[in-house]
Amino acid sequence: SQPTPKQEPTMAPASPDVPACAGLPAAVSAFADAFVDFSVSGIFFPTNPPPPPPPAPTTFLPSPSRLVAIGDLHGDLPKSLTALRLAGLLPSANSPGSSASSTSWSAGPTLAVQLGDILDRGGDELRLLYFLRRLSISAAAQGGALLPILGNHEVMNVSGDFRFVTPQGLQEFSGWAGWYRAGLAIKRRCGGLEQPKNPFLGVPKAFPGIKREFWDGIRSRLAALRPDGPIARRFLADLPTVLVVGDSVFVHGGLLEANVEYGLERINAEVSDWIRGERGDNARAPEYVCGRDAVVWLRRFSEGFNCDCQRLQGILGMIPGAKRMVMGHTIQSEGINAVCGAQAVRVDVGLSRGCGNGLPEVLEINGGGSDVRVITTDPTEAWQYRKQKPEKSATALEKKGEVKDGLALLVRESHVLKGVEAKA
Repeated sequence: SQPTPKQEPTMAPASPDVPACAGLPAAVSAFADAFVDFSVSGIFFPTNPPPPPPPAPTTFLPSPSRLVAIGDLHGDLPKSLTALRLAGLLPSANSPGSSASSTSWSAGPTLAVQLGDILDRGGDELRLLYFLRRLSISAAAQGGALLPILGNHEVMNVSGDFRFVTPQGLQEFSGWAGWYRAGLAIKRRCGGLEQPKNPFLGVPKAFPGIKREFWDGIRSRLAALRPDGPIARRFLADLPTVLVVGDSVFVHGGLLEANVEYGLERINAEVSDWIRGERGDNARAPEYVCGRDAVVWLRRFSEGFNCDCQRLQGILGMIPGAKRMVMGHTIQSEGINAVCGAQAVRVDVGLSRGCGNGLPEVLEINGGGSDVRVITTDPTEAWQYRKQKPEKSATALEKKGEVKDGLALLVRESHVLKGVEAKA
């Protein structure tokens, strides 16, 4: 059979009710996008010249002069800003002319890796995504780089699994949806513009078993984060799942032999294709980001102090030049630490107030990997944070599926929202 010809983008018809915009469609579209961005995040993105598009997922990078790693952020913008300042990526709050919301990179050629889990457990998820992307643009302009990677919570949200979403998180996405629809309306008023895709088409409007007051937030979140959704495509699709910088391997959960044999670049490319919707709007996440031993879920080398160091050494030996695996995902109540002769480095300190309000710490690697240290909060400021030592930590609840701090509070146990499907 003959392949179906690719349908050309639909153009808004010129009519007495739709101005033709006479050579201004691009300007109108840019205005609408800037209007939505600022309304949602309070941030303007540079448009003259336009910012370079995010690169395709990068897998291997040379060692920079300074390398920084920051753990899970979980929807907490104020605490994330504290960690970014601690790493020297943002000006100090006391610096002349600096502001609490500054997006100006202050670390020159530093390369910073954020270990994923930007989403869930807090109410600043969108503002965090926008902020990190704006800061990455500022970093690139100064010869540096800010590279978040994907965590299990990004994978869960693209899959429609909202078990760790908070009411505040739903409210933030409801607000985004209102502004996004307003942007669509602006673009539709200008004849000659390519008709933008409506991400809300095919998304359920009712969610039985959940309080009606949360339906709009759930629908908005599904539309934004489904494969090829506007937030997923813009902020998540270009993030790597695994990143190797010099002799350091960065991965949210961990790697096993089968992952390396499958190919790290192949994993990055296929996960990116899935988030872009190129595997189908309702395609399931690739198997190597699903399940207990997946690269974003594994805890084999991040939990406890009795790891299988021989196995870890063998896995690192499969990656040319690799000396250490840097991981997030599992909260370290004692702060950033390392086992197996510093071959397994664990950097998730439970930073977010929705996940323990842990003491901000960051990892710094200098000298091409020869000088590794932890930068911790000044003792004069440490009193305001508490180490997370509850009877059941967020990590333990997540492992057992006993989710009681997010959307599960709103849903009967037999109706936990997990993997909601949106029709294409």
